[in-house]
Amino acid sequence: MSLRYQIIFRVLLSSICILLLGGAMAIWQARQAVAKEVDASIHLALQLITLGIADTPVFQQSNDLSRFSALRQTRHLTIQLQKPDGQLIHFAGEALPSDPEEMPPAWFIGLVKSDYPQVEHQLKTEDGQELKLIIQAQPLDEITEVWGESVAFLASISLLTLLTFLAVNLVFNKSLQSIAVIVDALRVIETGQYRHKLPPFSTQEFDDIANAINHMTTELEKARQDNRALTQHSLAIQEEERRRLSQELHDEFGQSLTAIKVMAVTASHQKADTAKISASISEICDHLMTVVRSMMQQLHPLVLSELGLKATLEEMVNHWSERNAGLQLNIRCSDAVDGLDKNLTVQIFRVIQECLTNVVRHAGAQRVVIDLDRAEVPAACLHLRVQDDGQGCDLQAVKRGFGLLGIKERIKSLDGELKVISSPGAGMVVDARIPL
Repeated sequence: MSLRYQIIFRVLLSSICILLLGGAMAIWQARQAVAKEVDASIHLALQLITLGIADTPVFQQSNDLSRFSALRQTRHLTIQLQKPDGQLIHFAGEALPSDPEEMPPAWFIGLVKSDYPQVEHQLKTEDGQELKLIIQAQPLDEITEVWGESVAFLASISLLTLLTFLAVNLVFNKSLQSIAVIVDALRVIETGQYRHKLPPFSTQEFDDIANAINHMTTELEKARQDNRALTQHSLAIQEEERRRLSQELHDEFGQSLTAIKVMAVTASHQKADTAKISASISEICDHLMTVVRSMMQQLHPLVLSELGLKATLEEMVNHWSERNAGLQLNIRCSDAVDGLDKNLTVQIFRVIQECLTNVVRHAGAQRVVIDLDRAEVPAACLHLRVQDDGQGCDLQAVKRGFGLLGIKERIKSLDGELKVISSPGAGMVVDARIPL
């Protein structure tokens, strides 16, 4: 069942419960009102009759009958005088409504009407006969009045319930329209159109949702642009590496192999100085081995697989220190990092390599400290911290930098958390935590 029909069903059920409760309260109030009114009428009539004959202990028919006839206008009662022979004389009775349509329905009369007591009063005539004065309740006119009041009360409740239902329905329709706009926008965003924005809403809650979605799409568009730029940069670097390797293979291997071939042909002549040619070939082979080792180191450091991460990092730091004499490099690495996963080891190595590249190219630092350790509290993780005392930078101004972006993507691929702290003149701190 949709949300619309669920709410309509609940509002309708609540309205029916309100009407039933209001009807029950109206009937109960009507029953109490009729009972009180009838009881008051009976006591009033009885007191009037008692006071009327109090001064004459003996009932005088000629005078007292005229007095009783004056009670014809008494409401809600039937007043009768019963003679010794059983004959009944009526003095006051219930006046039925002139219009039958004014009569309340039988079910209402049955619910409101109750068993009312019959009051009897003994009288004695001048000749000693015993007469009985009978007062009975006849609350039909009062029931008719409370029926009208109950109908008006229930009509008021029904009208208020209807107005409430309409108001809720209007508000709900407006909310559904807002939800429909949000759902349509999300379907558009699903297709990758992150530049699509939600309009402002008059309702605060929906406007907050729209602002959150708009902020999310803005961040997604930024991330997509960053990923596109990083992909293009990675492809450019890949092509550049291929070009460089091709150039080195052509320059180094091509020339060296040509020289070896010429020397081999020369050595085939009888007058050739074979010892000198052999030495030259050996030198060329040593040079080729150095070139091959350098290319292999650039492609993938073999020592990382053979000796572990700690030894590889120490060798890399020594290599960078030799190439940058004015830069003091310090590394503090725990032995516990050598037992890590191969993929994690390679990614951490590349992150530190990229950090050192950024320091040398941009920071102008004199000192760099690298801390790599395995932490167990609050959870097992690898903690990396690279800090330099360089010129620092405004991170908002370099947020498109491929170095930091590459570091961020590598840490993100390991489900880690990266924090970069820097400001102009205050150096830079790269702090990463990778769960283990």
